[in-house]
Amino acid sequence: MQRTRIQRGGVNLDVSSNGKNVWVFRWRVTMPNGQRVMRKRVIGSLERYRTKTAAEKAAGVFRMALLDKGATALTTITLRDLVRHFREQELVDRGEEGRAYSTRDRCKSVLTKWILPRWEKIPIDQIRTVAVEEWLRSISRAKGTKAKIRNTMSVLFNHAICWDFVRNNPITGPVRGSGVRQNAKRERIPDVLDVEEFQALLEELPLRERVMLWLGMTAGLRRGELAGVKWCDVDFEKLMIDVLRSVVDQRVGKVKTEASKKPVPIDPYVAEDLLHWCRISKYASPEDYVFATDATRAGAKRGKQPLWLAKVMQYHIQPAAQRVGIKKQIAWHTFRHTYTTLLHANGEDVKVVQELLRHGSARITMDVYAQAVTKAKRTAQNRVVACLRARQNGLVENLCPQRVPAPNSQMAVTD
Repeated sequence: MQRTRIQRGGVNLDVSSNGKNVWVFRWRVTMPNGQRVMRKRVIGSLERYRTKTAAEKAAGVFRMALLDKGATALTTITLRDLVRHFREQELVDRGEEGRAYSTRDRCKSVLTKWILPRWEKIPIDQIRTVAVEEWLRSISRAKGTKAKIRNTMSVLFNHAICWDFVRNNPITGPVRGSGVRQNAKRERIPDVLDVEEFQALLEELPLRERVMLWLGMTAGLRRGELAGVKWCDVDFEKLMIDVLRSVVDQRVGKVKTEASKKPVPIDPYVAEDLLHWCRISKYASPEDYVFATDATRAGAKRGKQPLWLAKVMQYHIQPAAQRVGIKKQIAWHTFRHTYTTLLHANGEDVKVVQELLRHGSARITMDVYAQAVTKAKRTAQNRVVACLRARQNGLVENLCPQRVPAPNSQMAVTD
């Protein structure tokens, strides 16, 4: 019996038609008449891949396709081959140098649920801009969801260009405006809370959840950043919190942007509640999370990892909102939106708002402004806290509007 040979191909240095040194991937094909013929695909130039090891790594996608489909089928790379290579090279944990866990997880989800089922068998050099655009139109999903799908495909083809698998990105097109057109505009304005609604919600919650709301509202912390705060990050003397990490699905990672790493001020009133929580919490050591889980099912990780804030929102905050008659859709980012809107309604300087939100987007503020000083940021924050506490002194109408205006396009907040 003749033994089946598994072909893996080989990488060698060759000279191209224009006289340049290039790395090529070679494999054999058995023709119908039984003759074995050598085939090759160019991997990249010697300037791009300085060593054979680097060229071998780049040839991985060809070798996977060879083992998967056989020698006679290895004429082009399909999208499935590209996705497999992209996952091995890009969607791995590289610490501070790589993508955040939440980004990698979202990308994997889009690839698995949307892109692969439609395009996995199509050679990547045959995927056209018009076909992708028509496909996106046929998907019954929100504009934002379809924009994420388009952007993920664009990142995928940028990876292919980087590795010399293709020359052009059909999603972006060769010139501006010639790529896949997909509107990402919101279909509904995010809900923001009125001052009285926030006050009523606070009164309905116990201390732990109340402190969470204060930090989410007046420090502008995102959900992952709020979960990632440890007691060693809190400076009660300077009234500052260092934002050093983000915890998503119990995985510790970096914060979203470089601007997000900036420390945030906390109001003395908020710090008082936070200090009260520190004194009664079972986990108040410097390396403990401020909102550590005490659930028995956490086992050995009890007290060593933060609460699942999505569950806190689902089982504690949203029911409390319903009990006090709030009909709006409340999530953790609602407090960040409301904070921005209150700052804007108070007439704060746009640069101060940017600094308080640790936002780097030019869609919110003009980057040419001078950086806001800490005193100005603290004053702006204090006004919001005073506004939210005003009911106790009957000064609501004098300090802030009862009805918070919807954010305009200039002040719209994204993640």
